[in-house]
Amino acid sequence: MPTLTDRVVVLTGSGRGIGAATAKLMAAEGAKVVVNDIGVALDGTGASGGSGGPAQQLVDEITAAGGTAVADTSDISDYDGAGTLVQRAIDEFGRLDVLVNVAGILRDKMIFNMTPDEWAAVIAVHLTGTFNTSSHASKHWRERKDPEAQARLINFTSVSGLHGAPGQPNYAAAKMGIVGLTYSCANSLTRYGVTSNAISPGAATRMIDSIPDEETKARLHREMRPEHVAKVVAYLASDRSGWLNGRIVHAQGSRIGLYSNPVEELQLLGQGEWELDQIATEMERSFKPAVAAGASA
Repeated sequence: MPTLTDRVVVLTGSGRGIGAATAKLMAAEGAKVVVNDIGVALDGTGASGGSGGPAQQLVDEITAAGGTAVADTSDISDYDGAGTLVQRAIDEFGRLDVLVNVAGILRDKMIFNMTPDEWAAVIAVHLTGTFNTSSHASKHWRERKDPEAQARLINFTSVSGLHGAPGQPNYAAAKMGIVGLTYSCANSLTRYGVTSNAISPGAATRMIDSIPDEETKARLHREMRPEHVAKVVAYLASDRSGWLNGRIVHAQGSRIGLYSNPVEELQLLGQGEWELDQIATEMERSFKPAVAAGASA
């Protein structure tokens, strides 16, 4: 069995949804959990943290069940706020073993309707927030100087970015930025005993509440429970997952998938500098059939 006993875990955006399901599971498996959530609405407005917020409510539930958890309402879109969160784990439990970046908001629009503020708000929470917490956590892991630490950085990406959701350009860009950040951390933090991976989840949370069809929403809630994603995240957080680094794992319902990392599919080699008409001819001869085959697959 993978063990999370005494692992110190920080989960951002974990007062509800997948984050909450993951926090409860990890605590039940013996982890010491910092539940971070500022209690905003889905669009990032109306913070309701503190003693009445979702973070504290979840901590109360975890501790009532015999688990160990503390609540935190730091704003991870602020660099110093993210530092306060990481330091909270260190002050409470002596170290940080696992950082899970779940926090996110939605402000969906087509690219031609999106305002700069709607773009910036989503980037700030998803991409900048993931950088902020990862930056502070990585400083802690570097200072520990323990190549056998079995520390874990687990970021959340999305099929919206991996496949390009048309009505979510801000969200898609942030989630693909998180993939690049994950790859970079995978290459830079292994020497400090840290693996870095990304989860692409499919789960019925409040993010699907905007779907107008009630029957579809009910089906998604039945088939895509957050608890399934939580189990995959819990495994990645465990001491058994050290073999996996710099990869994207998809979890949805009863399906778990491993994405391939980007590879160069085809290549043209010239004898010198290409002429424009040569580029047109050779790209259409070599690349166009592959693109057409991929589109029809």
